[in-house]
Amino acid sequence: MQNIHDNEIVSYTVDLQKSKITFQTLGGKDNSVPVMIEFIDVLAHRFETQLQGSILLDISQFEISSFVKDNKELLEKQKDFAWPMYYEKRADFLEYLLHENYNYYVISASYGLNGWVVAKEYNIYN
Repeated sequence: MQNIHDNEIVSYTVDLQKSKITFQTLGGKDNSVPVMIEFIDVLAHRFETQLQGSILLDISQFEISSFVKDNKELLEKQKDFAWPMYYEKRADFLEYLLHENYNYYVISASYGLNGWVVAKEYNIYN
């Protein structure tokens, strides 16, 4: 997969209808090469510290069970609002995520935007 370390985030788009998130970044030695990062079949996401000039450190993939564990309070708080979907117990939710092959992607920043995305896959394009 293409290296995105030190890419500057120019913009991002959340397409709720198509369940897709797209980041437009600039990479290369002088941050002049356009690079697109696309998350596909997105179930949920959370971004923090959106700043102009945000610089990516990395995007790491973790076990989906880590998402449920890391976001226990958030899931409990939003459960009655059917976010990110309706479920009775967290164990049922985890079973669904595993069965549907969702992944937990954590976006780390050197500066600015960071967060996570639960999606089935992501790709990087020039």
